[in-house]
Amino acid sequence: MAIEAGLVKELREKTGAGILDCQKALTQSGGDLAKAIEFLRHKGLATAQKKAGRATHDGLIVSYIHAGNRLGVLLELNCETDFVAKTDDFQELARDLAMHIAAADPQYLKREDVPAALLEKEKVVYLSQAKESGKPAAVLDKIAAGRLEKFYAEVCLSEQSFVKDPGISIKDLLGQKIAKLGENIAVRRFARFRLGEVAEE
Repeated sequence: MAIEAGLVKELREKTGAGILDCQKALTQSGGDLAKAIEFLRHKGLATAQKKAGRATHDGLIVSYIHAGNRLGVLLELNCETDFVAKTDDFQELARDLAMHIAAADPQYLKREDVPAALLEKEKVVYLSQAKESGKPAAVLDKIAAGRLEKFYAEVCLSEQSFVKDPGISIKDLLGQKIAKLGENIAVRRFARFRLGEVAEE
């Protein structure tokens, strides 16, 4: 099947994928743009998983100061080489992530960082809420588990929906950039400052 150049161009603009990858995705999906985007997302996530174990010792630290100078973020974003760290794509990703952190206020980087004591407390609350809803005992654990997933999506950066594109999570965004740039990328740490806010001990 012949794929129109305009369709390839549109897919490239939407995904940032290479020409050959876009042609392959469109061929595989019979020229359907939405299916081609999904194909590239899955391919990107598979590529990202292969690269996830590679060391990231380069990168950059970026700052974002919100209008009014009352809210700011410092973020360390790592990659494998200084070559990638200097690319516009990587620097734009770092700025977008810093802006996202300012807007979404994540408390932790990933779910493994949430303290066990806090998780236990949340589970007790969710189970109690599920019991009060009058649902059958057999589904209480499932309801509590579902609410715990929502909790992770609120407090963990990697699980949050990206503020500039709520259809994808931060984890998926990083996966797309790993596939595009060909290197492992990881958020090392971040700090969010609000004027007058007291840091927790």
